[in-house]
Amino acid sequence: MKAPTLLLLCASSLVAQTIVVSPDGPIRTLAAARDAARAERRQGANGTIKIEIRDGVYFLKDTLVLTPKDSNTVWEAAPGARPAISGGRVISGWKKGSGSIWTADAGDAYFRQLFVSGRRAQRARTPNYGFYRMDGASPTGKPLRLHYRGNDIRPQWAKTGAEVIGLLAWADFRMPIVSVDVTAHLATLTLDPRPSNKEVDARYYIENAPDGLDSAGAWYLDQSTHVVSYWPMPGENMETEQVIAAVLVQLVRLEGKPEQRQFVRNVTFRGLQFEHADWSMDSKGYADTQAAVPAPAAIEGIGALDTTIEKCTVAHSGGYAIFFGRGSKRTRVLASELFDLGGGGIKLGEPKQFPDDDEQNYDNVVADNHIHDLGLVYAPAVGVWVLQSGRNQIVHNHIHDLFYTAISVGWTWGYGPNQSKGNVIEYNCIHDIGKNMLSDMGGIYTLGVQPGTRIRNNLIHGISSFTYGGWGIYPDEGSSEMLIENNIVYDCKSAGFHQHYGRNNIIRNNIWAFNRENQLMRTRAEPHLSFTFERNIVYFDEGRLLGSNWTGDQYVMKDNVYFDTRGRNILFAGQSFEQWKAAGRDAGSIIADPLFVNVSNFDFSLRPGSPALKLGFHPIDLTHVGPRVSAGQ
Repeated sequence: MKAPTLLLLCASSLVAQTIVVSPDGPIRTLAAARDAARAERRQGANGTIKIEIRDGVYFLKDTLVLTPKDSNTVWEAAPGARPAISGGRVISGWKKGSGSIWTADAGDAYFRQLFVSGRRAQRARTPNYGFYRMDGASPTGKPLRLHYRGNDIRPQWAKTGAEVIGLLAWADFRMPIVSVDVTAHLATLTLDPRPSNKEVDARYYIENAPDGLDSAGAWYLDQSTHVVSYWPMPGENMETEQVIAAVLVQLVRLEGKPEQRQFVRNVTFRGLQFEHADWSMDSKGYADTQAAVPAPAAIEGIGALDTTIEKCTVAHSGGYAIFFGRGSKRTRVLASELFDLGGGGIKLGEPKQFPDDDEQNYDNVVADNHIHDLGLVYAPAVGVWVLQSGRNQIVHNHIHDLFYTAISVGWTWGYGPNQSKGNVIEYNCIHDIGKNMLSDMGGIYTLGVQPGTRIRNNLIHGISSFTYGGWGIYPDEGSSEMLIENNIVYDCKSAGFHQHYGRNNIIRNNIWAFNRENQLMRTRAEPHLSFTFERNIVYFDEGRLLGSNWTGDQYVMKDNVYFDTRGRNILFAGQSFEQWKAAGRDAGSIIADPLFVNVSNFDFSLRPGSPALKLGFHPIDLTHVGPRVSAGQ
């Protein structure tokens, strides 16, 4: 009986070996590496298994699925390597067709994205640039019936796979065309419209129409013949260009079962490039509510604990880059670059609230990332989107160039139960947001009662909406019990700060400058205290100081500095400063030049003798804003 016991002890003490993945073999695929790691564990290996990936492009045949038995694994680039993990397929054998068009056999794959030598090609679009406009009010018929103008929609597009993409305020819809009534100028689509999304003379465009391939850089896939057609850009040689079609919708999935207390634990991805995940849509399309809910994610974790994505890139893909959902905790996305995405950057939590702690999402870190050029398919996508998830740190990120909100936290409208609490949003650099595409959006957006949430030391500028609602910091419906301090917000279309409604927020020691229509906005008067606005500097050269609704007395403003460079008498909701203060508002506040060091270059540091300093304003240090390390390196 002693020998088997000795063998068991030896087996249980085996040290995990490094598994090497290389195009030269013997292990050539990530799936084979995963299976080799599983085999090591079955043989008794303990500790963390390292999977070292050498240079090369690794095309996935299927989504790489990791389950609880794949825990305690590091997937890492070999020293000096930068391997790419692709969900795409190379399209080759291009032949010259009629005119400027080249064609190739796409095989069995159906795809919605094509990349030519790393450049995103445009799926056939009509019009090629800009938008058509709906005729009149938003569609309300069921199914959706779109009133179009002139000959903008053609009857031959019905039931061909041509899709209408409509932009309604803060959301979009994408639906195939069922029928076209040329007499009534009415196109019937597949699904019902959402009553919350309305816009007069709304914009839309058509994608994937068979006759929409009419300009350089565009492509079209014929589903019946499996032929893909492409009109090359000037200088492109289709005999030498690398053309990749995005085929897999998801590249990696961490698949735990938190409802059964089965988790994927301690998985790290480091130094890897993830690319060419496609986007998806069922046969009837979708009508989004907000923030690109229908968009998939290239990397997804359910029941993932202590997962780290570090110094990676996720690019050239169709949905969100990363989603950690139900039952995921203590995940970290660090020093990574996320760009050229059809959807958004990082999504944490889910719309549903879970009473069981095992299924809740919290304690995640999103830090030092560069997140940019998003929403290229789903315009309402968000840079970092936190739903029902608390105690997250969203810090030191650089987020820019997207069409909706940069950071959105919370998913409870009003004062109801909310699991999004205690989030920290600080030292982020946020700019070029909205870009005149959608409305009702902001640099930082919140929803619901969030005790312990802190929005601090962020630099926010260049927020521009299509119609209304380009705000810097936007506490929307029910946003309550939050601290907003030490932020610098400038060059926003509608206002630097806007609280729709909420209670007991503290807005202190911020700089709100050069915002265009208004500087500050408040929409709803309520019987409780909306906010305390203290020790802020408000500096402007156009628009009004206060916009929307400042009725009632349920807000506190004190010790602020206001300055209009035009030399005009500043009106406070229609009142002079003296009348405003006589009504008990803005005790200790003054109208004075705060003496910025170089405001023409947006240097908002204060010169000695600034009246703001005398009122207790604390200088805001921007030297630590943005990533502390180079992202994706």
